[in-house]
This record gives sequence, C-alpha cells and structure tokens, in this order.
Amino acid sequence: MKLVRYGEKGAEKPGLIDKSGQLRDLSAHVKDLTGEAYSPESLKKLAGLDPASLPAVSGKPRFGAPVTGISKFVAIGLNYSDHAKETGADIPSEPIIFMKANTSLSGPNDAVEKPRGSTKLDWEVEIAAIIGTRAKYVSEADALNHVAGYCVCNDVSERAFQIERLGQWTKGKSHDTFGPLGPWLATKDEIKDVQNLSMWLDVNGQRRQTGSTKTMIFSMAKCISYVSQFMTLLPGDVITTGTPPGVGLGMKPPTFLNVGDVVTLGIEGLGEQRQEIVAA
Repeated sequence: MKLVRYGEKGAEKPGLIDKSGQLRDLSAHVKDLTGEAYSPESLKKLAGLDPASLPAVSGKPRFGAPVTGISKFVAIGLNYSDHAKETGADIPSEPIIFMKANTSLSGPNDAVEKPRGSTKLDWEVEIAAIIGTRAKYVSEADALNHVAGYCVCNDVSERAFQIERLGQWTKGKSHDTFGPLGPWLATKDEIKDVQNLSMWLDVNGQRRQTGSTKTMIFSMAKCISYVSQFMTLLPGDVITTGTPPGVGLGMKPPTFLNVGDVVTLGIEGLGEQRQEIVAA
C-alpha cells in the first residue's frame, strides 16, 4: 500500500493511493496515520480493504508527512562512503546517530525555510523507515520486521549551524521544515529490496545527487538494530539513513541554497518531492 496524509496543515486526513494513482480517503477506517495506525494489525486491516470501495478524492490536495504524533526523528550521518569523502570526514566505523527535532517534520512539497542567519543551507536525499512495532535491542536479522514501511526524506541541513557552531549536529538539522517526508509511506511489500533503490536530487533543474541505497555503508537493518541498542524505537518513529554524494558542502566551491531556489528529489518506488526555499 501507498499511505498518505492529505489536506491543509493541521487538518490532514488519512488516504491511500490505489494502483491507478487515484487518491482515496481512509477516514472511515482509521482516524489518522499515527504509530498505532502502522501496527501490523492495523496495516493488515487496511490491506484487506477494497480500494475501489473507498471514496475517491478529487483535485490535487496538499500532502503532509505520512505519519504524525511521532516520539522521535532519528538520523544516521555519513552513511555513504563517497559522501563522507566529499565532506572531508573519515569513513565511520559504526553508525553516527543524531536527532532532528520533531517540529522539523513537514510535507514533501511544503516550502523549506531558510533560517535567520543562515549562510550554508544544504540538501540531502535520503530513504527513511517508519517503525511499526516497538524495537529495543533487536538483532540485525530481525530489524526489518519492526518496520511499517519506507519513504523519501530530505534531510535539510544548515552547515554553518551544524559544523561551525558549538555543540551537536542537531542545531543544524532541526529548523522548522528541515524534515520533508513523503509523499507516501510504501509498506514493505511494495519494496522488493530496500538496499537496491535509485535516488536523485536536483536544484533548479540541475542534477546534484545520483545514488543508490546499495552503496550505504550500514544497511537499513543494521541502522535500525544499532539505534535500538541505545534507545527504544516506538511505532511511528522515523529513522532517516544518510545521503549519497552531491551535497552543496562537497561541491568545489561549496554551493548552498538561497531564497527562491527549488529542490526536487525522489527515490525509486517512493515518489518525489518538490520544495521552494523561502525566508523564515
């Protein structure tokens, strides 16, 4: 299934995109796409519905992030060897964990704010997992059994805040709108091999990133297992897993986003995003 939340900010409804691409309303069957809605029991119930029996939604409504009410937004840094190299960092010997504020979560096509004082606003196309069942000390072999599905994430980053200011990466990763997610969550059965998906990102129509999840240093299963050794992952939690090369920080000379720029990105089977940069 391809599950979405659609409608104006703060008033999103749950929906499903059927095989023909038609958006259909799920409001009669689930209140919203929270962690509870992504439990195995709930997903089984939704999968048993006949999409043709669901009300069709006309027009092209806004999509919100495909999950709400999350307990945390976890990210993995420098998880593609070429990206680590382009930023001048060593290849990590174990996954690097940092947090993005829950308030950074936004819709896939919502505008991205350039923060006040920002000088180095950057992009990162990533694949994210949304957790479906509680995960604590899970093995790598069992990790993907705790996943509800996958989606596109733009791990928007303010590099001056992230690298040149004191403290942790979180301050450069957490501004409002720095976590566009979606357009949909694809349940696991939609994705044959999460470690073999092509991904791309353009800025103003020019290709900046081209990559594949097959070049991740630490697999999706490894990332989830690893994070679960340090914190309990709850249903609805988001884990975004790093970006391939081609970020602005790695360009020669480094190139960053300005107000009016447009970023488009996508991952095979998971849809596309589009964001215009606006002033905060």
